Amino acid sequence: MNMLPFTLGSARLQAMGSGAVHWPDQDLLLVSDLHLGKSERMARRGGALLPPYETWDSLTRLEADLRATGARRVICLGDSFDDAEAALAEAELAWLARLIDGRDWTWIAGNHDPVPMAVGGTHLEELQIGALALRHIANGEGHELSGHYHPKARLAGVTRPCFLVDQRHAILPAYGTYTGGLWCHDAVLADQMGDGACVILTGPRPIAVPLHRTARRA
Repeated sequence: MNMLPFTLGSARLQAMGSGAVHWPDQDLLLVSDLHLGKSERMARRGGALLPPYETWDSLTRLEADLRATGARRVICLGDSFDDAEAALAEAELAWLARLIDGRDWTWIAGNHDPVPMAVGGTHLEELQIGALALRHIANGEGHELSGHYHPKARLAGVTRPCFLVDQRHAILPAYGTYTGGLWCHDAVLADQMGDGACVILTGPRPIAVPLHRTARRA
């Protein structure tokens, strides 16, 4: 599997090339910002008519990661649905139900989906596992895993979603197919990261580089 190990507190984690985090000791897969139903939401609100296949693609990759890791626990770190009225196709809802079935599945509330969706699983504002806080938006308290910002980086002329990791917290990239990104060196992100922060670019082979290198090259 294309993974790059990193440590947050005492937790031994693995950044996956897909944008997910595998936590083997907890038998856990974490993803953030799936934004399922984005094309439907944009069409419903009179926006651009995007090809309606992003949910299918996101679920295909999620199922592949579950198969590769064998994880029996899943935590989605918010903005799993593009809005609180997301209307997934019947086949997509059935697919999601199959993935949830038999797994301990938790949905963390995000700013796009603050209310529980009727899709099964457990809905929480945030969750603490050992010393790690799992929440949608980082608040700088303790060791935390979060999402929300959709970080991306450019290296050697290639732009990819990325993880941002320092000694205190890790910000996950957006997992969803139709998601933009915020440059990892933008002040909103860079100001949250401590000394020694690194960027882990997603892709066929995850690559870790110091945050300041991507800032110079962007």
